Amino acid sequence: MPRVITIRCSSGLTRRQYASTIVLMIATVNPATGETVRTFEPLTDEQIEDKIARADCAFRSYRRTSLADRARWLQRAAEILEAERDRLGRIMTLEMGKPITAARAEAAKCALACRYYVEHGERLLADETVDMGGGRSFVRYQPLGAVLAVMPWNFPFWQVFRFVAPALMAGNVGLLKHASNVPQCAIEIENVIRSAGFPDDVFQTLLIGSKQVARVLDDPRVKAATLTGSEPAGQQVASQAGHQIKKTVLELGGSDPFIVTPHADLDRAVAVAVEARCINNGQSCIAAKRFIVDSQIAPEFERKFAKGMDALRLGDPMEESTQLGPLSTEDMVNDLDEQVRKSVDMGARVVTGGNRLRRPGYFFAPTVLADVPVDSPAYREELFGPVAVILESHGIEDAIRLANDTPFGLGASVWTHDEWEQQRFIDEIEAGMVFVNSMVASDPRLPFGGVKRSGYGRELSGYGMREFLNIKSVRVA
Repeated sequence: MPRVITIRCSSGLTRRQYASTIVLMIATVNPATGETVRTFEPLTDEQIEDKIARADCAFRSYRRTSLADRARWLQRAAEILEAERDRLGRIMTLEMGKPITAARAEAAKCALACRYYVEHGERLLADETVDMGGGRSFVRYQPLGAVLAVMPWNFPFWQVFRFVAPALMAGNVGLLKHASNVPQCAIEIENVIRSAGFPDDVFQTLLIGSKQVARVLDDPRVKAATLTGSEPAGQQVASQAGHQIKKTVLELGGSDPFIVTPHADLDRAVAVAVEARCINNGQSCIAAKRFIVDSQIAPEFERKFAKGMDALRLGDPMEESTQLGPLSTEDMVNDLDEQVRKSVDMGARVVTGGNRLRRPGYFFAPTVLADVPVDSPAYREELFGPVAVILESHGIEDAIRLANDTPFGLGASVWTHDEWEQQRFIDEIEAGMVFVNSMVASDPRLPFGGVKRSGYGRELSGYGMREFLNIKSVRVA
């Protein structure tokens, strides 16, 4: 029988801390039913050593492949993702519960990222001439080697492909430590890369627990690491890599503000607010979580927003009509329930929802909280599920103050047609991304990342591609 890894965690932690202290069994557990579908044996130390050695060997030859060959293989990966998006989408939905329509769209978005680097990779990697008066000076971009990617479960394909597409195009090789509840997604991603024609071992999945990550990071053949996940996990990886003087990119939590002023199209803002809060069943770092609404329009916004949340079709994520599925694990839904209950006990008002649903699986009712105390979990912590917090603001200065009153700084969505207000928000909100009159979203053409405790470094675009490159200055006299 497969060996199951389970380590219990201590109590009294936030959801993000809780998630980082438990090593779940490496298994597919259907969140819509709670059924364990399949378990996996974690790699031994000897198997990890073999995979690192193969990655290092693969890099020595892969770095010399042509950009044309890399683009051809990446183009083929895009074609496979599109052709098999239904099958791959069903695996995503089975393992982490996102609605099947969203899962298919995720596979298609991965193809979009691949095609972006097929089209723009050569330009982004080209030498940059520097005029220094005589001779020849330029900047050359060269790959580092094997990069460890520690990835989360919430976007099990997209989070990986926004790393792997630029990494492989640039000549790096990848080692994937995926979340322990999406092992089949991890295996399928490796299959896509292999089937696309990439050389053997340029991308490998490591089915390992979190305690084995340090073993990989400490190996001198692993040159850098990227992590998307919790703050504590980011601290651990950054600290470990720091001891080895290795580059890291961290994309951590978010408590994104969604600001609505009297100069907004209110009905449009409400419609997008529902989508922005409940995308991916509310389990997204860039999902809108704190809805900062001017007091002049707050009552109307609250009424319409609650109505929109109540109208969501909740159910089996494999059904085409489902808009909101379960949370990914039982621990996640229990922790969210505790955050909501504590906030209500401290004085928060439940506008709608507010409870775990009594049905099989890990479902939580679409919820809106108002009058939230400043020291409550709903105000200070990230809520990873379909729970929205409405905060009233009194003018633009107060809205900016509330938006920045968080340890996070990932994204922000602001709704106003007043150009002066738009500029103030763009200039003064402390975040890596500000979207005006639209919801925050990732796109291969724009750099993605945050500030403050949301992490550092960037993914996507040319900025993301160059995070794991040697930016070499060359002067020929």
